Amino acid sequence: MSDDKMSLPSEKDLERELGDYLSNKYGGQVKIVSAGMLPLAKKKEVEQRVEVVEEVAFHFDLKPEELVTYLDEYVVQQDEAKAVLATKICTHFNRIRHELETGRTVKKQVGRIKSNVLLIGPTGVGKTYLVKLIARRLGVPFVKGDATKFSETGYVGGDVEDLVRDLVREADDDISKAEYGIIYVDEVDKIAASPNRLGADVSRAGVQRAFLKPMEETDVELKVPHDPVSQLEAMEHYRATGKRERKVVNTRNILFIMSGAFVGLTEIIKRRRNEHSIGFGSKVESKNEGNRYFQEVMAEDLIAYGFESEFVGRLPVVTALNDLSQEDFVEILSNHNSAVVLGKKQDFNAYGIKLSFEQDAFDAIAARAVLEKTGARGLLSVMEKTLLPFEKSLPSTSLRHLVISRAFVEDPQGSLATVLDAKSNDYHLRRYTELRLRDHARLVDIIEQSNSGFLREQAVEITPARINMMASYCLDEFMDVRDVCTDFVEMIHHIRDYAATVSVDCNLKVIFDDNAVDRILEKSRLTVSSVNEVCQKIFTVLDYGLRLIGQKRLDGKLVIPVEGVESPETFINKVLDDNFKL
Repeated sequence: MSDDKMSLPSEKDLERELGDYLSNKYGGQVKIVSAGMLPLAKKKEVEQRVEVVEEVAFHFDLKPEELVTYLDEYVVQQDEAKAVLATKICTHFNRIRHELETGRTVKKQVGRIKSNVLLIGPTGVGKTYLVKLIARRLGVPFVKGDATKFSETGYVGGDVEDLVRDLVREADDDISKAEYGIIYVDEVDKIAASPNRLGADVSRAGVQRAFLKPMEETDVELKVPHDPVSQLEAMEHYRATGKRERKVVNTRNILFIMSGAFVGLTEIIKRRRNEHSIGFGSKVESKNEGNRYFQEVMAEDLIAYGFESEFVGRLPVVTALNDLSQEDFVEILSNHNSAVVLGKKQDFNAYGIKLSFEQDAFDAIAARAVLEKTGARGLLSVMEKTLLPFEKSLPSTSLRHLVISRAFVEDPQGSLATVLDAKSNDYHLRRYTELRLRDHARLVDIIEQSNSGFLREQAVEITPARINMMASYCLDEFMDVRDVCTDFVEMIHHIRDYAATVSVDCNLKVIFDDNAVDRILEKSRLTVSSVNEVCQKIFTVLDYGLRLIGQKRLDGKLVIPVEGVESPETFINKVLDDNFKL
């Protein structure tokens, strides 16, 4: 090339020309960052894995019977499934806790097998509901996925390792917390390989193989090529530190729970037991008889169904759930924590209408739900069909209370005409009030009997006023009992923490007695922010007097009774008189 021809531009010239072009086009919002502006990293540092040693705070002391008692509050029947799940899950997490406390996690046991669980049962019997309840009670990160949405790594479709990454997101990007989570995979029976299929089966056997390592133990990379956000984070980290960060999640302690309906599995079990018969010799079996075979399932039955032996071997705990009867449906609807009933009450309350149910309405709904043949899901379907006409028409009327009876279920349109009669308003208000009193009394008993242990564990005493407030709160906010108890624990602890903060400022230990705490709750709107406002008003009046008393009483204590909440000024003046008499 001759000297008079244009020579190649230097790196700085290219940066300048590109920078000018981008500035003209995007108004200076896009800039060229020179590689020289980035900190240089040594080759050894680039390849080195960045490890941060942190102390994992993992506290678990729940016993199997305690978890079963909790599940009994929500789930009817399925006693064996509840017992198996509660026992194996509590053992899994207590074992982790024990290893961490003794410091023996460094010595990894060869051949250690996790208690991964396989749930077998027809649709609508509560498999997903059970697992979600357990995850909520344990307070561990939890994700749910459908097996049909995944494919073998390298093919089009979801990657099973994405479930592990989702677990980190559920843990608010806390990897150490995510490594003690639960991954629930539904419809796992849909990835059983077809025995008549030839060639590679990407969506079935391939997915099984993709699950093998995560179900046992492997390191899952958080940063993957198909996630642009993670790639940008990696670039920013390298720009700031000059090191390539490798974030991984180890699945050693992540519990996998899988479930499916497994249609046709009973035939395989019967063939193994030589109980299969056809023609005139066959016998007609009830659903409960068919479910009996699920209780006797063996690994060879699952392999014959289309699962690879390695996959079955990573699911050592297998339990079955039974079909639900009409009586079970009635019990589900009558349960104070029934999501179906609470959900419809919330729907009507959005329009300012208070909804309640007669017991015979539950009987009629349950009878129709059995005909749906979709398990407990049929309850919601029947409930929607029954209440839709009322949900459409009543918000435009002045009626504010509605009580559903059997007649409403059997003839919704005819019952709607009756409800629209202005004379029915008084009846529905009177009957709703009667049912509310009944439900309130029942909730008081439930809180005392089933939740007293939980409240005492949280250092919350059970007072009559407090229980009545909780029961009313359940009815007013359409919440389940455990959630309400948890909310009250949070509010009561906030009151104590507020008093503790004041104690430090005043050099005087200030506490509320239980009756005073109850009165603060009654004066609030039963939210933490509202409780905080009430406390602030009280201590604004008490502040000067408390400081005076604190100066006189070194390491003293002052118990604030109800009078200090009702009339703070009168109370503090009396205390000052008692402490500063001449």
